[in-house]
Amino acid sequence: MKTFIMRYFFYLALLFTLLYAPTSELSIWLNTLQREFTLQGLNLFLKPEQLKGIDIWINPHYKIIITQACNGFIPILLLWASILAFKGEVWKKLLWGVGGYLLFSVVNVARILFVVYATEQEGGAANFYWSHDLLGNFFLMATGLLLFIGYVKHASSSTPSPQQ
Repeated sequence: MKTFIMRYFFYLALLFTLLYAPTSELSIWLNTLQREFTLQGLNLFLKPEQLKGIDIWINPHYKIIITQACNGFIPILLLWASILAFKGEVWKKLLWGVGGYLLFSVVNVARILFVVYATEQEGGAANFYWSHDLLGNFFLMATGLLLFIGYVKHASSSTPSPQQ
């Protein structure tokens, strides 16, 4: 367990430094690309002309801005660090990493659509806090936890025990 925790924090720092923090052209490009994928997914479901650039207009006086923090990359990196830190075959890590990325991308679009819908309702901007900070983040955390539990069960199912 101690080894897992040390590896987790190592991989977390490494992934955030290399892929999230604006430390290189690669990380800036990846985050911009992820934000664009998110915006394209949102545009499929938003009202016509509601998405303008990185802004989702709720009404003429209130908009939600899709920034780097909204692109869904943070929970993806948390999952990847967990998968890398846990034992398992490389192909399983790759499979769960890619599958987790795809699922998180879909869940993140659904989360933002939920926030938009809640904010459009009576109460408007007051609904943003609970829909974004509470429920929206809960959806992402629950998705990550379920994915990691699935990976642990899958990785452990065929990994020989120390007695074998």
